[in-house]
Amino acid sequence: MSAIKVRFAPSPTGYMHIGNTRTAIFNWLLAKKLGGEFMLRIDDTDKERSKKEYEDAIRESLNWLGLTWTEEARQSARFARYQEVTEKLMQEGRIYACYETAEELDMMRKKLMTKGLPPIYDRSALKLTEEQIAAYKAEGRKPHYRFKLIDGDIVWNDLVRGECRYNAANLSDPVIIRADGSYLYHLPSVIDDFDFGITHIVRGEDHVTNTAAQIQMFEAIGGTPPQFAHLPLLTGKEGKLSKRLGSIGVLDLRARGIEAMAICSYLAKLGTSEAIEPFYDLESLAQTLDFNKLGRSQPKFSEEDLARFNVHMVHNMPYSAIASRIDADEKFWNVVRGNLNVVADYKQWEDICRCKVSPVIEDAEFLSLAAELLPPEPWNENTFNSWINEIKLKTGRKGKDLFHPLRKAITAMDDGPELKILLPLIGFERVHSRLNGQEA
Repeated sequence: MSAIKVRFAPSPTGYMHIGNTRTAIFNWLLAKKLGGEFMLRIDDTDKERSKKEYEDAIRESLNWLGLTWTEEARQSARFARYQEVTEKLMQEGRIYACYETAEELDMMRKKLMTKGLPPIYDRSALKLTEEQIAAYKAEGRKPHYRFKLIDGDIVWNDLVRGECRYNAANLSDPVIIRADGSYLYHLPSVIDDFDFGITHIVRGEDHVTNTAAQIQMFEAIGGTPPQFAHLPLLTGKEGKLSKRLGSIGVLDLRARGIEAMAICSYLAKLGTSEAIEPFYDLESLAQTLDFNKLGRSQPKFSEEDLARFNVHMVHNMPYSAIASRIDADEKFWNVVRGNLNVVADYKQWEDICRCKVSPVIEDAEFLSLAAELLPPEPWNENTFNSWINEIKLKTGRKGKDLFHPLRKAITAMDDGPELKILLPLIGFERVHSRLNGQEA
């Protein structure tokens, strides 16, 4: 087994969005940099909301991003193990039953807050007599269960936040099992991390207080807590958490032509002291991972910035990065990439060079003369300049009056790659026919 092991643990209750995508990326990069393993754990304990279509979409998203995994588990298959550990902890007094209703707990919290006190559970369930418990059961109440924290400081050295210190006396004993018997996140996650040998947990900073409680859970089951890294949460440009961020799906971005490595490069560097620049493979990106360069403030994610970054990335993309995805050679790709917003746009220029185009004729007489002056093949990149100089001598035209009618006739487009580069790709016959107003 590898000495280093991380996990990505999504709940299949929705599509993979930009926030948990960032978590997956950081976990994968850490494993790659340290020569470790990346595990996929499906946290499907929520039977009502977990759906196969979401799970399938998570797998598809990870595979498309290149975040492959070496091991997999699902929590729904491990309930017997969770029950085994729970019963042991009950016998040791670390898990206890509580009979308050949700309304009663809410009232208790409000009373404490009214007095200016933190809303911490007072452990009144531990003071119940057998008669009181029997009375609650007779009412039909079903208990929920809490994990009992031991007083004292809980300290760990976070890879992002530095030293973190919590006094357990200031934390509520976390609920680990609901009244309907279903588990919350806390204990199953700890049991899984212990059983599967997870050495590093990288997740959002909204889990920091969970970590304090979970460290004691690790210790209670005889484990050593892993190392933790809590990432600042993404916000929108407006500086606050946006519901929109939770709905931006990886597969939606793929459908819009955003490159997988654009997403990985952008999210890996957003909020760091480093420039956001394109990486064309995950291995190279992994070698640059440094938690010390992550800022503590919440990074601002922008779809518009990602789209612009994607354009920049495509403009500089080496042919080797897309050779298997396009039906064109390296010369053609290097000619057209600077005019693409997404890779798929190359097809438009391939069609212009290889398929029939309906020319746009702005000045038929001028274009007919240009066709007469068109030099015979073979052509190279100097052909265009020689041809243009001849046209200039014959017509006296220059600037837009000279170039725009030619471009519209040859490509039917207002702009694009330089005509001197396109011309040899299109060829004499097509150029000559288009200049004469014929579809070719």
